[in-house]
Amino acid sequence: MYQQRLPIILASKSPRRQELLSAMNLDFKVVLKEVDESYPDQLLPAEIAVYIAEKKAKAFDEDSKGSIIVTADTIVAYNGEILGKPEDAHHATEMLTKLSGTNHQVYTGVSLICNGKMRSFYDTTEVFFNTLSQEQISYYIKNYNPMDKAGAYGIQDWIGLIAVEKIIGSYTNVMGLPTEKLYKVLADNTWLL
Repeated sequence: MYQQRLPIILASKSPRRQELLSAMNLDFKVVLKEVDESYPDQLLPAEIAVYIAEKKAKAFDEDSKGSIIVTADTIVAYNGEILGKPEDAHHATEMLTKLSGTNHQVYTGVSLICNGKMRSFYDTTEVFFNTLSQEQISYYIKNYNPMDKAGAYGIQDWIGLIAVEKIIGSYTNVMGLPTEKLYKVLADNTWLL
């Protein structure tokens, strides 16, 4: 059982990550810093997610004295193509049209840093989408906010209820934070020694 002894700082503006940490009964505060999210072209999707999460964590290295900083980055990969956050409604429509009736992977990289020591990991979930009509895609984009979500969708939204046929892996990973793995890392604090 994890007993929280150190303050936790979530370095993410994602409301979904904040909801998940709250649901885990963790006491935390949110602190943000701007970080360049570019990455080397040769990286694989899982490596990209971890690379960006580690860049975010390193930005907090000086702030990690006596606190555990938690950073994360989620990406969607479809046939080897990285689907980040959409630029506009047209881009979101293109992404959701690609995902319709197919399967894709969601990768979340997580980094924790405390007193200069870092622990990073990632999780992968395979998501299978039903075929979506253009009317359903337009409805979702108009009535929900897919612009801040990798792959232009949130599994916890309406589209997740009607479009996701099945997943293989962690549901919370698709939301942006694999809580099952995070809990294990927090409980096994040997990385802090």
